[in-house]
Amino acid sequence: MLDLLRDRPLGSRDSAAVARALDAHPVPSCMVAARVEAYGLAPRFLGGELWTASAPESSLCFSGANLMPLSGDSGSLDLFAARALRAPRGCTSVVGPADLALGLWDRVCGEWGTPREIRDCQPLLAVDGYPAATIDRQVRLVTSADLDVYFPAAVEMFIGEIGVDPRGVDDGRSYRRRLAALISARRVFARFDGPRVVFKAEIGSLSRRVGQIQGIWVDPADRGLGHGTAGTAAVVAAIARQGRIASLYVNGYNEVARATYRRVGFDHVGTFATVLID
Repeated sequence: MLDLLRDRPLGSRDSAAVARALDAHPVPSCMVAARVEAYGLAPRFLGGELWTASAPESSLCFSGANLMPLSGDSGSLDLFAARALRAPRGCTSVVGPADLALGLWDRVCGEWGTPREIRDCQPLLAVDGYPAATIDRQVRLVTSADLDVYFPAAVEMFIGEIGVDPRGVDDGRSYRRRLAALISARRVFARFDGPRVVFKAEIGSLSRRVGQIQGIWVDPADRGLGHGTAGTAAVVAAIARQGRIASLYVNGYNEVARATYRRVGFDHVGTFATVLID
């Protein structure tokens, strides 16, 4: 039975066990839980596969655009690495709890080559409730009518954060569609000053229990004025009103951002790592 589990992606028969595994650690599992809750476990809808080395409650890894180990021991990582190496690489990053993500990367890097960047210390933060900081009442949901103004700010944030231009080979059409989908889902927030974005943020993943914030950015002309703290607090409050935990992860070296999140009321609940692969 264990060999069968190892050799196939998890599917509908495993739904209850996968749900228990994801619910046991809702903050680090948010990105995967959000997809499973929305699309189920069928790989063609999920956008990837879920693997286990023994049973979902003890070892779990998502393989899609990201390779994301969520739980397991050294033996589990050996199996996940062997499975990832069976086929040409399809992911652009390895991300997850730092010990698992870095351990999995150590096992695949010999064949996948030199990464573009390794971010080995990314504090995982959470607020279970309302923010400690004052909310910026001018931060609001972005609408489809705002997309033309919002898009350049999102591109600038993406380049600064990831180091890659999201306009890529298609002149930004796919990135624009992704933003439009988040806007339609009421998961994009901004403060505007006329035709200019002062603050922006998105809820990149939204599971039943957690909203994971991404893309927090303040126009360089407005930095140091408290927009990051008050704007992030507004997004945290929006997530809290839904009865969810607000979460994000941040690069460990970004002391300015970490100080902002402490003022908002985030607690350090874990550590992620991300390996960016060309």
